[in-house]
Amino acid sequence: MMGHAGMAATAVRYLRAVGAPPAPASLPRPPLRAVREDERAPVDGGEFRRVLGHFASGVTVVTAPAAQDAEGTEDAEAGADGGAPAGFACQSFASLSLDPPLVSFMVARTSTTWPRIARAGVFCVNILTAGQGELCRGFAVSGGDKFAGVAHTPSPVTGSPLLEGVAAWIDCEIHAVHTGGDHLIVVGRVRALDAARDDEVAPLLFHRGTLGTFSS
Repeated sequence: MMGHAGMAATAVRYLRAVGAPPAPASLPRPPLRAVREDERAPVDGGEFRRVLGHFASGVTVVTAPAAQDAEGTEDAEAGADGGAPAGFACQSFASLSLDPPLVSFMVARTSTTWPRIARAGVFCVNILTAGQGELCRGFAVSGGDKFAGVAHTPSPVTGSPLLEGVAAWIDCEIHAVHTGGDHLIVVGRVRALDAARDDEVAPLLFHRGTLGTFSS
């Protein structure tokens, strides 16, 4: 079976194959587009967002440990953030398969966090509770130390940051990556998972551009 480092190398090669420039030191934002300059989108982008925003989704934070090389030391190709974990807020998460156990999430092809997750070859999906709106906002911004002041422990299998107080978590290895327009579809093979024992814990929801909770 391909190990974490092999999966990471495969994911990085994939990024380069779809157009991300090889930039081992600084990881600049790759100039990728869903359509060419001479093409027209079939629907207005604003209208697309408005209509699809009526579908309420749960909110997660996808995290990954600092990338390491085959000898277990910090990956020199990871740049200035090589020694820090990676994470971003994600609402496009879903279960995919029971046998084998697979989950998926979508990430923009211009994301600066994704290459760091790809290098790690693993990730943990942290499902947020209704009271973690500020935590979500912190991971939704680009740049800065998103983990500053955030309590977390290593997940049991991959060592990805497991955030304190989440409703549930899913520890994964990268299984496959597919293109989806201006996003990538990342499939993870589940290695461990658990949920809060409190059945009264309400999830954080994203609906029509705002964070919220269930209303009775």
